[in-house]
Amino acid sequence: MDALHAKYPFFEGARDAVANASASLPTLVAEDAPAVERARERVERALLEGTVEPEDGAFTGTDGRVEIRSELLSYPIARILVSLLDSEPAIEKYAAAEAATALDRLRTDLDADDGLRSTPTPRIDLDDALEEFGLANDVRAEPTRGSREPSHYWVAVGPYLRFTSPSWGASWRLVNRALADGAVRVSREELLEVLGAAIEARVREGLPFELDADEGIAPDLESRVAALKRLLSERTYTGPIDVVAPALFPPCMTNLIEKAERDVTLTAPESFALMAFLVGIGMTPDEVVAFCADTSLDAEGIRYQTEYLRDDRGTQYPPPTCETLANYGICHNEDDHMRVAPDPLSYYETRVEEADEVVDWREEHGIGGDESGSNDRASRSEQPDEKQPNGEQPSDEQPSGEEPDPTAN
Repeated sequence: MDALHAKYPFFEGARDAVANASASLPTLVAEDAPAVERARERVERALLEGTVEPEDGAFTGTDGRVEIRSELLSYPIARILVSLLDSEPAIEKYAAAEAATALDRLRTDLDADDGLRSTPTPRIDLDDALEEFGLANDVRAEPTRGSREPSHYWVAVGPYLRFTSPSWGASWRLVNRALADGAVRVSREELLEVLGAAIEARVREGLPFELDADEGIAPDLESRVAALKRLLSERTYTGPIDVVAPALFPPCMTNLIEKAERDVTLTAPESFALMAFLVGIGMTPDEVVAFCADTSLDAEGIRYQTEYLRDDRGTQYPPPTCETLANYGICHNEDDHMRVAPDPLSYYETRVEEADEVVDWREEHGIGGDESGSNDRASRSEQPDEKQPNGEQPSDEQPSGEEPDPTAN
């Protein structure tokens, strides 16, 4: 199998490679092949951390044949798993994570492509990526002097409008772009983000899909699907409480904060639970960074995960229930608090309502100021972030594209 297909499993060539594999997907699932566990990891990391890279290190394509095969086949199995989750937010998060990982891999390929090809690492170049998505004739490089790499490109208006969104920010709106001969001028990084949107659209296509009852795949994956559902504990959440009073935090969240303050690294479920709770009570990424300044949590990781969890499109995952947290050894039902509320946010909201006086931590520490006052924070779940010209975090929302064969990608 071609390592590039495993590296970019949504490519059309990868689809053919999966179709020609010696074992069918039902057989792989029934035999619990390594690709099945890698698929579970793929989905879990997508939903919790916004990446599908293996936890033991980025996939480069230089691994052995068995690893390459497992990486490639894990993609269609992951698509089955995320379909069985029966959750639109899960599908959106999964597609965004696949696209983000692919874009990171593409950037690495482009940065390493110095023309020497001194290592055996399989790579693609920008022309390959554009060709894959039918954009080769719609994108042209702006001429440069000498042998310098182009810093800007011109994208035909049609594809530009199809793969970008005004919600990315004012700088992406057509009226604010340089336009000539039916093409829009973009920087190299902006072109990569257009490609990222095309990748996300392709991954998103056909999800979720129905499995034939006689295939037997769903029953064989039942335990893994149940574990993912327990981890995410999807439930209705009405909106942020928008007050930060650490003394009223649930015991499990206080324990996680104290653990991080002792410079102990939190596990992925612990970090997810804490970040989802802090976002759920109305904290912005900057506020969470300030709140966790003296902990083992690094600012870049905090900002990435909180942006990923923010409820800009109604797809935020609240922290898991107390029961689920107990299964991960996070909640110990101190003082029998599960009788008060079944989840951290409900518990916290109850304590805030019962408190005689609540002083917001942000006001005590001068965090946020007028621009991040309660009215502004309360409205953030309704207003997508503006995307800045330097390529900061875009909105999750991307076009879904044409509807293909459900299991095609």
